Amino acid sequence: MADLGVNGNGEAYPDPLAIRVFLKALELAGGPRKIIHYRNLTWISSLLEASYVVVLREEHGLSYAKIARELGISEQTVRNIVRADVEATKAKLSEELQHKDMKVHVAGGLAKWAYEEIKAGNESVHFLEAVFQDVFEILEVAWPIEVLRRIRGSKFPLHRDDIAALLKGLEIEGKPASQVVPKLPERVANPAELLKELKRAAE
Repeated sequence: MADLGVNGNGEAYPDPLAIRVFLKALELAGGPRKIIHYRNLTWISSLLEASYVVVLREEHGLSYAKIARELGISEQTVRNIVRADVEATKAKLSEELQHKDMKVHVAGGLAKWAYEEIKAGNESVHFLEAVFQDVFEILEVAWPIEVLRRIRGSKFPLHRDDIAALLKGLEIEGKPASQVVPKLPERVANPAELLKELKRAAE
């Protein structure tokens, strides 16, 4: 994948959001275990590619040609992803899971559906927790898992005062949450941003 560089405001292109869209798309497809069960490992790269296309198009308004150049794919592939029908994907997802290779319009439909869900605040804390747990255990960092456990069922964006109540008594990077949470923005948009802001505030 090409180096995506920075946008007109000097900000890095949205790798974190694309990854969140990718993870949500995996969840909507039934999770990694279902994909592995059907031996559909080529779906992984297709979903990641589609997730980048959707984010670059929706968040930054890049042209089909620009996205194609940045990602090293054809302009027609970009067009097919962007024009994918979300409702048709939902209707035929079970059938499509039977196929080894993911069609471009299916990847696009899933990525667009995932993007819509994230924008609506519908990220699964349970799924994020499962994905992140092994990584955090390897790094011997336990607090992110406990944060995700405590915020289950919470509706985002989440106010700082609500976060303080949920994380009462927890230590973040060795510091009491009561010292860390006041440094957070007034509202936090999603679980992934909460983990990032907590780490930043604890530094």
